[in-house]
Amino acid sequence: MKPERAMTMHSLVASQDAEWQTRVELAACYRLAAHFKMTDLIYTHITARVPGEEGRFLINPYGYRWEEITASSLVKIDVDGNKVDGSAARVNPAGFTIHSAIHAARHDATFVMHTHTRAGVAVSSLQEGLLPLNQIALQFYGRIGYHDYEGIALDHTERDRIVADLGHHPALVLRNHGLIAVGRSAAEMFNSMFYLNAACEIQVATLSMGRPLVEVSDAVGRRVTEQFDQMAFDDGDLQLEWAAHLRTIDAIDPSYKN
Repeated sequence: MKPERAMTMHSLVASQDAEWQTRVELAACYRLAAHFKMTDLIYTHITARVPGEEGRFLINPYGYRWEEITASSLVKIDVDGNKVDGSAARVNPAGFTIHSAIHAARHDATFVMHTHTRAGVAVSSLQEGLLPLNQIALQFYGRIGYHDYEGIALDHTERDRIVADLGHHPALVLRNHGLIAVGRSAAEMFNSMFYLNAACEIQVATLSMGRPLVEVSDAVGRRVTEQFDQMAFDDGDLQLEWAAHLRTIDAIDPSYKN
């Protein structure tokens, strides 16, 4: 075999391995979201950029419950939501409008997750949005965007406004709609959504007590945000959390790897 052909074959195998790893991680995110009750039946999506393939993404087959998602069932699509892998499964191009905008505009948005959880939608419907009421919420202090509701996300002209409102943040509140989290990895994205949703649940519970609130000062809020940034990667906490999540879903049902 010529050296050039050997290199080409090696690159192809490496690319296929990278895509499969992404598929497994994305499928794990779907199963974990189902486990933590962050689903909306067959709606909303978690998407990932396909390694080494410009303008190609992986998305859930439309109509599947998130508990059913496997690595092989994920569908490869282009930036407009069209299937490119010959899959017989349906996809929801309209549902990819939000995701495609973020993937295209943010190089670091390798993974994008959108949810309609009860707590997330509740907080998205409050004028104040996410309040600085506790340590979990403070990791998003000054690090979350807000996008006003414009109706069901079918209009592609809304893409630019979504991207502008997300800015450089790891998360976005879609007012009267739900939550979005992005990340360079499955671990980073899922970590953001896991704690953002937890912060919303805690806020809903806190407000339900009808008692005076103790909000954290701006100075403390900024300081805690910086501390979270340092801890996430410098101490390896993010990878430890992701490994723990994977052990959880492996113990429940490892078929997501199929």
